[in-house]
Amino acid sequence: MRVLGIDPGLTRCGVGIVDVTPTRSATLVYVGVIQTPPDLPLEQRLLAIARGIGDALDEYHPTAVALERVFAQHNLRTVMGTAQASGVALHLAASRGLTVGLHTPSEVKAAITGYGAAEKKQVGTMVAKVLGLAAIPKPADAADALALAICHAWKGPALVAPGSAGLTPAQRAWREAEKASSNRRVSS
Repeated sequence: MRVLGIDPGLTRCGVGIVDVTPTRSATLVYVGVIQTPPDLPLEQRLLAIARGIGDALDEYHPTAVALERVFAQHNLRTVMGTAQASGVALHLAASRGLTVGLHTPSEVKAAITGYGAAEKKQVGTMVAKVLGLAAIPKPADAADALALAICHAWKGPALVAPGSAGLTPAQRAWREAEKASSNRRVSS
């Protein structure tokens, strides 16, 4: 499975692509950050983000897209920019017939580190470890995009193998959290 992860933002939009095998082994395909200057008109910033994401989609042909779910923050301006960049990404994925998984930051942190309130550095460290990288991808938007892609692939039902042999501690924690969540929904 090849997944494009997108950490949306107007100033910096992280883009990361990983290949993930049925055994949940992940390999880096591409990582980058689309940057736009704050003084550029909004429509031009969104166009630059669309071009960057579109180029990644066309060059690497992912089978799915993972996008950070927009959530309310104290800074309305930041939320609006993130939502606008997310809309661009959703449009581009839909126009290519790709499914999009929306993931909360805590969901991604839990998938990657086993702890939903992990710090950014912990997420970056685990992304580097999972992908076999010598260093944490920089800036944080790049590491976050890769974390989104890995989270989405690991969550996918096609990649859930029976048993937990060979899984990392983070993958085992993810599987246990999924089971606990399913059990709560069934008993409710």
